Amino acid sequence: MMLTISKSRFFLVFALLAMLLGFATASRAADGTWAVTGSMASGRFAHTATPLANGKVLVAGGYANSGFLASASAELYDPATGTWSATGSMADARVQATATLLANGKVLVAGGANNSGNLASAELYDPATGTWSATGSMARGHYAHTATPLANGKVLVAGGIDAINGNIEYLASAELYDPATGTWSAT
Repeated sequence: MMLTISKSRFFLVFALLAMLLGFATASRAADGTWAVTGSMASGRFAHTATPLANGKVLVAGGYANSGFLASASAELYDPATGTWSATGSMADARVQATATLLANGKVLVAGGANNSGNLASAELYDPATGTWSATGSMARGHYAHTATPLANGKVLVAGGIDAINGNIEYLASAELYDPATGTWSAT
């Protein structure tokens, strides 16, 4: 039996595999077609991707072929040039974290997991300097959760998974991050 695949589906599958392996990134052109663009330095999945106010895209953390990215690396994509560049690294390697663009232009990366387990920590990325800094930690680790920016400037983190001593707990809890104070509170 011979498998037949259309040219457009082949390209879509190729583009998805290429992105996962870090060979290239696909982008949608103005005419509605897909085009191959520059390659990331590190192939990754389960990472974050955040559009920044300056038009670039911050990609941070995730798994690589060798497991968690040991350097907690981050990269910037510039759609104007189709190129990627390195930027500062996070303090903690993370997978399945959330990344939220704040009103002040910084990016809040919260929770996730790494070889040490679930993370309650959070970090801020400053696009003006390309650096990361620690900010307040959540009350408990959240993995595969959601993060939603609110109209009042705060960020709501809800749900997810917490693995404690090998037991998996699906979280019903939620926490609020206040960028003005760098602190979290229960909702």
